[in-house]
Amino acid sequence: MADAESLMVRMRTRADALRSLGYRVRFDLTDTEESIMLDATGGGAPSIESATAEDEADTVLRLSAADAEKLVNGKLSPMLAFSTGRLKVDGSKGVAMKLAGLLDED
Repeated sequence: MADAESLMVRMRTRADALRSLGYRVRFDLTDTEESIMLDATGGGAPSIESATAEDEADTVLRLSAADAEKLVNGKLSPMLAFSTGRLKVDGSKGVAMKLAGLLDED
């Protein structure tokens, strides 16, 4: 089963694709109660670190660790996850869409 640490490792391997996001996105893992912050506001390589549920972000994605792993690995469509309720988005939906586009690139 995926956990925050393994997801951060995988996200760091995708850092080049995520560099152009330009926003802060927090992933709240609903089943493990862990959070990950993707901060791509600096222009360079994005920061991908553990976070708390109180850390401010432009967009917050709430999903299970398993679904987050599938999303990051390109095995789960963000639109399908959202439309079926497996992914909940708080904040800017536009940022979530931009992130989805970057994750689809490979």
